[in-house]
Amino acid sequence: MTCDDTKILVADDDTAHRTMLRTLLSGWGYAVAEADDGQTAIEAVKRNPYDLVLMDIRMLTVSGLEALTQIKGYNPAIPVVIMTAYSSVDTAVQALKSGAYDYLTKPLDFDNLRLTIARAMDHVHLREENRLLRQSLGQVFDRGRIIGQSPPMRALLETVVHVAPSEATVMLTGESGTGKELIAGAIHHNSPRCNGPFVKINCAAITETLLESEMFGHEKGAFTGADRRKEGRFRQAHGGSLFLDEVSEMPLTMQAKLLRVIQEREITRVGGEDVVPVDVRLIVASNRDLYQLTRNGAFREDLYYRLNVVSLELPPLRRRREDIPLLAQHFLTMLAERNKKAIKGFTPNAMDLLIKTEWPGNVRQLMNAVERAVVLTRQEFIDRDDLSLIPGEPVGAGAGNGSHPAGQALEQVERQTVLATLEACTGNKSQAARRLGITRKTLHQKLKKYGVMP
Repeated sequence: MTCDDTKILVADDDTAHRTMLRTLLSGWGYAVAEADDGQTAIEAVKRNPYDLVLMDIRMLTVSGLEALTQIKGYNPAIPVVIMTAYSSVDTAVQALKSGAYDYLTKPLDFDNLRLTIARAMDHVHLREENRLLRQSLGQVFDRGRIIGQSPPMRALLETVVHVAPSEATVMLTGESGTGKELIAGAIHHNSPRCNGPFVKINCAAITETLLESEMFGHEKGAFTGADRRKEGRFRQAHGGSLFLDEVSEMPLTMQAKLLRVIQEREITRVGGEDVVPVDVRLIVASNRDLYQLTRNGAFREDLYYRLNVVSLELPPLRRRREDIPLLAQHFLTMLAERNKKAIKGFTPNAMDLLIKTEWPGNVRQLMNAVERAVVLTRQEFIDRDDLSLIPGEPVGAGAGNGSHPAGQALEQVERQTVLATLEACTGNKSQAARRLGITRKTLHQKLKKYGVMP
């Protein structure tokens, strides 16, 4: 589709501003129609097909937000770009919540306007391409190291197939150890950016003072120890994908800077003044409820809606028990080879225990349990007694032997497991976290939830 084929509806009750936009957009080669009010815009969309609506937020009879809601209700596929002279977080968030593709502030930056329209058109054009790509991706989709045939995993991977070819920002949610990094890698490696870099950063593993430098880079002399210029992860990921893990742990000051990078698609190194363009697809992950964090003021609401374009929830291992034998055998084969052990498989009793275990640490905890069994067993087959989470306690203790009564709340079972592991490690939180297959920060959060002082 060329500019001549693209039809834009400009809705603005300011005649002079509307006329200026018509002249500007026509000069860029777009076909332009006008509406002097929100109600007129709604009626125009119902009468004629438009590729994009450029609409003011404040109009006399029907506001831009109200018109946006009705237009998206009539045709959700039309990208609507909101213009506002009353720039505020609340206005922007409300527009994005109601389905706006983006928002621009008056007076308009014409370069930004042109870029925003071009991006919106690319988004529209991708739909048909994605439809064709999905037909072929069913055969060529590379699952990488993703293992699972259960219904929840099939549903997840089907969505990944649909999402991967797009440029959409993806938010991955789920408990620790469910494989968010693997899914992020699958999205990148099955996208048009697959030949570009796939860069990862764990926001929880870097101190607040260093996070800005890690993400955006720094100039020589920017701070003590900065003896040379360093490129940040955004620039390293230029032309590819950037995976921000544990994004919920990002400080509010960094969230504001990240929001600006997403909006402007440019960065400034710490200690520098040069503006550096970046072309990056974002994939973010969190094991916490980001929406709830916005309610508590711990996460910016406008950033949340920028990141939550496509949301994928990874199922915990207890909801995909059919996959446990496949995963366990995969880990056994890999770890036996690594440890130079001739182990053929699991006894029926051992596999029964693995399937019945709740696995609060999910796939990561399962792998750790199998690794320990591989290291300790002296037999050709791993037996139930080889599988232990802490000395003297099987991984799934209580899965059917009475130590966790049937019907007991899952949260209580998890609490008992976590506290017992911590006790067995004589209070060593790092060691306990490793045995549970979770991060130290996640263990800290769980102890706080249980009312145990970390």
